[in-house]
Amino acid sequence: MKPRICQISSRWYAAYTLAGRALCVALLMLSPAVLAQDGGSNDRWVGTWASVPVARCPGQSAGQAPPVDTRQCEPTDVEVAPGEPVPFSRAPLPVLHDQTVRQIVRVSVGGERVRVVLTNAYGTVPLTIGAAHVALHGEDAAIVEASARALTFAGRPGMIIPPGALIVSDPVALVVPASADLAIDVYLPGDTAATTSPITVHAGTGGLQTNYISTIGDHTGVEVMPVTATTQAWVFLARVEVSGPDDAGAIVALGDSITDGSQSTPDTNSRWPDQLARRLVADNVRMGVLNAGFSGNRVLSDGSNVNALARFDRDVLAPAGVTHVIVLDGINDIGSAGEDPSPTAADIIAGHRQLIERAHSHGLKIYGATLTPFEGARYWTEQGEAKRQAVNEWIRTSGAYDAVLDFDAVLRDPNDLTRTLPEYDPGDHLHANDAGYMAMADSIDLALFKR
Repeated sequence: MKPRICQISSRWYAAYTLAGRALCVALLMLSPAVLAQDGGSNDRWVGTWASVPVARCPGQSAGQAPPVDTRQCEPTDVEVAPGEPVPFSRAPLPVLHDQTVRQIVRVSVGGERVRVVLTNAYGTVPLTIGAAHVALHGEDAAIVEASARALTFAGRPGMIIPPGALIVSDPVALVVPASADLAIDVYLPGDTAATTSPITVHAGTGGLQTNYISTIGDHTGVEVMPVTATTQAWVFLARVEVSGPDDAGAIVALGDSITDGSQSTPDTNSRWPDQLARRLVADNVRMGVLNAGFSGNRVLSDGSNVNALARFDRDVLAPAGVTHVIVLDGINDIGSAGEDPSPTAADIIAGHRQLIERAHSHGLKIYGATLTPFEGARYWTEQGEAKRQAVNEWIRTSGAYDAVLDFDAVLRDPNDLTRTLPEYDPGDHLHANDAGYMAMADSIDLALFKR
């Protein structure tokens, strides 16, 4: 019998026949000990954490994307060091050169084995991974030393990720409790600013998690990493997956900065998908929650990141074990248009219908969330409010989604239906604060995810 790794799906065959054959031959030449690291065919993998990768330039602000026409960065010799606190969207992203990044993630569903997905999605040059580790997080830049596990990639301690590609680590045995914090160390021997290539990060107005940058050298797996700077960006890190039972699944929350948790308190995991994950764990529902939200995202057109239709396959269909999707997206299509009639509410609804069709074609349940109030936000207009109301009416009444999550009803002021309740408004009249995100999560019927 041929190893399962060599069974190539027909939908990838045409584009990747030659590369797939070469990979298959290489894998068949590996020793049985290396092949055994995949855990065999009995492992069922489920996503427990994810972020949306975007293109940014080292040394430039987290909210500043490379120019659309070139998607290239200017080489820089700027070293990023601790300085005066500024909003994360304006803080400079790190310039990494022969350094280790310790990145902290709050998982949702737990498991007994874990693997990590690294990405060079927006790189235009190969990315060298010198070493990587995973461990339970301790405090600040420390890990629980006994839990440290070296990660390998096809049995090797490091790997070169081609431009546009990602790599999946070999599984390691590590008991990961539900809602635990993991520390993922990645040693980058190269210089991220030596070329015009963007770096692939999760950065913008979301993220809101302190990650640690080491002094020079490979410090993967050390108990207390020597730190020279911090960042709220996740760098070259796409997903974490755990082995789970047959009844486990994963929910993808697809959206914009409201899903990404903008305006929530840093280092508290107060985004609404985090709050949903806590409720699922407390109710013993074995479902991972993957946050696929990003600042500025739109359904139909690119902004600070690619549109939801363009990234659906990567961010919804690719992660392991996905069974459900929640869509909260479209307010930036409306707001960025201002008084322009395009896109119309019908255009945005057509985009939602496409997301529904693609989810259903892969056997996924997909739930639509109503667009939340935004009067008072910098890009609110009467025309935009009319579009929001029309899109929400369709979400509530069309029956196109498998279920409706009425976040608009949760956050709106009953005395002023186009505005957010003051106790849920962080002050920008667009996002929610911690209490608002908790109210959104608390409004969700967990029976929707019980299998």
